[in-house]
Amino acid sequence: MNKAWIYVVLTSLSELVWIYGFNTASTWWHWAFIISFILLDLHFLAKACEGLPTGTVYAIFAGFGTVGTFLMDIFIFHEDIKLVSVFFIMLIILGVVGLKLSDDQKDAKGVIE
Repeated sequence: MNKAWIYVVLTSLSELVWIYGFNTASTWWHWAFIISFILLDLHFLAKACEGLPTGTVYAIFAGFGTVGTFLMDIFIFHEDIKLVSVFFIMLIILGVVGLKLSDDQKDAKGVIE
């Protein structure tokens, strides 16, 4: 497995940590923890972009963050599930998978079709 993909996973997970913190922080040290995770998140994001196309990294990062936040709202913060929200989350997932597949085609042939 390419090391850059590990950084994609780490940046995506650290994003969810600080987003969760935004909803629950109540003291100064909570905010210090959140700022630390934001900086760590940006570090992992930059490292992932060193080994993978930036557009792909950002699409996965943003897609994972969006889907993860949606799931966090439902399972942790007990928000209602709306069918239209599920539809658009599925579109995001489809878009991220499509970008990954298009990058694989580019890598295999060396050019974009």
